[in-house]
Amino acid sequence: MTETARIADQLRRAFSGDAWHGDSLLEILDGVTAAQAAARPIPHAHTIWELVLHIAAWDGAVRRRMGGEAVTLTGDQNFPSARDTSESAWRKTTEHVRRVHDELVQAVSEFPDTRLTEQVPGKQGAHYNYYYMLHGVVQHELYHAGQIALLKKK
Repeated sequence: MTETARIADQLRRAFSGDAWHGDSLLEILDGVTAAQAAARPIPHAHTIWELVLHIAAWDGAVRRRMGGEAVTLTGDQNFPSARDTSESAWRKTTEHVRRVHDELVQAVSEFPDTRLTEQVPGKQGAHYNYYYMLHGVVQHELYHAGQIALLKKK
């Protein structure tokens, strides 16, 4: 198995299941309603909905970086807000994050191992290569999944 296949597998497990650590993001989101997703039980903290949109934004940014684009997300690009908080909008949001994530997993699985040590476009520092970024996006998904799990209990 190639290294990028291993990373793609870790991304998939963190997002959709069969992860060593416990529940994946989708397992945590199971049963979350639009009202729960839009609720802000901790003042000044992000909502579940905002965190899901943030995960989708960064999955998309990482995929674009893999294509050679120097991507920086700021403001509402980094943490998009949910303007429509209906059940149908929540369903569309969860479908969107799944689609963007699946595109990222596919791109990672097709990425050549020989490119893992290359510098990510627009990033400074010798450490910021594709290997570092791809492991980082796995960690990012799990970090926010943990936040969502706590918000879901509120």
